[in-house]
Amino acid sequence: MKLTIIGHWGGYPAKGGASSAYLLEKDDYKMMLDFGSGALSKLQQYINVTELDAVILSHYHADHIADIGVLQHALYVENLLQQKEKVVEIYAHQENEFEFHKLADDYTKAVKYRPHDVLNLGPFFIRFLKTKHSVPCYGMRITDGTSTIVYTADSAFQEEWIKFSKDADLLLADTNFYADQDGTEAGHMTSEEVGLIAERANVKELMLTHLPHFGDHGQLVKEAAEMYGGKITLAKEGLVWQAGE
Repeated sequence: MKLTIIGHWGGYPAKGGASSAYLLEKDDYKMMLDFGSGALSKLQQYINVTELDAVILSHYHADHIADIGVLQHALYVENLLQQKEKVVEIYAHQENEFEFHKLADDYTKAVKYRPHDVLNLGPFFIRFLKTKHSVPCYGMRITDGTSTIVYTADSAFQEEWIKFSKDADLLLADTNFYADQDGTEAGHMTSEEVGLIAERANVKELMLTHLPHFGDHGQLVKEAAEMYGGKITLAKEGLVWQAGE
């Protein structure tokens, strides 16, 4: 299982960057976790859009779905140019029906996931955890049967993350606040909170993402390390993570 960071900013992309977007690959299957602002431009450095098999969305905030519309237009153009009929499935919850139905287009198919069920996409099996956020949002535990990634999406701290993340190979965690701040009302976690989850869940590696537009991101790592003794990485565009490496 291979993860490539396409975008890691919270709220909106920094200059030349992209907000939440992550490419997950196994064998020939390619899936995006969220598809935020700037994601399409960045993704094309790695694959053609017609190589994409699926997109799975945690929730409908713009910094996680903003480039879905331009993805749809890109698929229309690329299918014409390549004389293909590639349809990309977009999986999302249906707690906002207006936003859900916008995911369907000529070359995208909107598919609802049931948060209480395990979803099988290609080589991946995905379980869901409802997060503490301002709108319905779901974190994901993704396994290929050998390795496991937990993606928190947007969430304030909740004890459930510890059990949900237990023994994961990678915890890809929303770290939008520093240790001396309180992200509860905003629906995000601090560096200290994600470090606590990683330590108690015994994860092999912690990656900090959905990063703030202020402060020194190196400080986030130092603060998380006060709680967690394992490997900590800052998400950055183009960073590749693979299980066992």
